[in-house]
Amino acid sequence: MARWQPDARGRLEAAAFELFRERGFEQTTVTDIAAHAGLDKRTFYRLFGDKREALFNGSGQLEEILVKAVAETDAAPFEAVIAAFRQVAQEIFADRLELVRVRQAIIESSPELQERELRKMGSLAVAVAAALRAKGLGETTAALATESGVTVFRVAYARWVAPGSDATLTDLIAEVATELRAITSAPVPCPDLGHR
Repeated sequence: MARWQPDARGRLEAAAFELFRERGFEQTTVTDIAAHAGLDKRTFYRLFGDKREALFNGSGQLEEILVKAVAETDAAPFEAVIAAFRQVAQEIFADRLELVRVRQAIIESSPELQERELRKMGSLAVAVAAALRAKGLGETTAALATESGVTVFRVAYARWVAPGSDATLTDLIAEVATELRAITSAPVPCPDLGHR
């Protein structure tokens, strides 16, 4: 096969997903992925640092969209983060549920991949908090808005990929954000001061 194939990255990603699902992440080698895509190992390493990157390739695009969306909105901090995650859901995840479910099953099968997913979410949170601080928000406000928004996204994402789910990720983010607002604004019961 010719050395410079069109969409080599996409072919390698598709081959990796297929082999990870069939054989498992640990049992699949870079050589296996490259051969399955009809390419060589050098092409794989030119496009990806290692086989994990075939699963996490979209992280940069996701971060870019989030940071830009946060920077461009005039909404309150938490609302800005929620709006940014809803934009990501529309631009990156729409119509990809089955692929995301396969990816999630692969990640859940490997502690190494679960750790990588947590680090990815941590990096996203750092970038979003920095975008909020760049708008003049204080450290605490930026951290609270970001961590709350990331939590909403994680819960919504888990609901979205769950078997039987038919709601969109965008709608689930809005739903979970509403649940969080209700929890945080609910009146706190006063302790009974008569019983000391």
